[in-house]
Amino acid sequence: MASNFPKVQGGGSLIVAWQVKQKNVLVVGGGEVAAGRILHALNADANVTVVCPNSGLNEEVAYRVSEGQIAHIDRTFEHPDLEGADMVLCAVDDPEASTRVWKLCKERRIPANIADVPQECDFYFGSVHRDGPLQVMVSTNGNGPKLASIVRKKIADTLPDNMGAAIENVGKLRQKLREVAPSPQEGPKRMKWMSGVCESWNLEDLVQMNEGDMTALLTHYKSGGIPTLAEVRSSLPA
Repeated sequence: MASNFPKVQGGGSLIVAWQVKQKNVLVVGGGEVAAGRILHALNADANVTVVCPNSGLNEEVAYRVSEGQIAHIDRTFEHPDLEGADMVLCAVDDPEASTRVWKLCKERRIPANIADVPQECDFYFGSVHRDGPLQVMVSTNGNGPKLASIVRKKIADTLPDNMGAAIENVGKLRQKLREVAPSPQEGPKRMKWMSGVCESWNLEDLVQMNEGDMTALLTHYKSGGIPTLAEVRSSLPA
């Protein structure tokens, strides 16, 4: 009977899409690694504060400060900086200072990532491919960041250029479907019908689908039917 279930493979990470929108992310350091961390956090709509002497800011971080994209504390890290932080990203070339930040975060139960020190991380950054709403992350659990980048590029090369646009349209259709069938009891049927659309329509059809097509397609939801894009458009008024 045990053969019917997936085998447990220990040693991995729980890979999740962490929602940090409007949450407070503290970045300790202002160099190249910090710049990458800051961009990840900004892409996730977080409120970012970087603590680092002005002389330690690289060109990209200094630009984001000057543009008001991030808040800046012009000095080295002090423990009161953790007040109100929902997440801490530490990227400084000082092992003792990094470990101090890590220990303070552990005491306060604030999730933290200490760059290049896997044993002092609650989570890792992977290599990410981004195309609109599509995000594909490859993680090596801190063992080989460069290899993660190589694998990510190979995966990205196999994806169509317009994948992001297709996903955006599917998201719009899904939202419209919730408006047509808002009842929680409709949940399983909604999921089955949306899965059918994604499986039966090709990528180009999903990219080309417009608001009128969505409205017409949704008229078939009640019966469970999934016409092709050509059939949907043939039913529209001339």
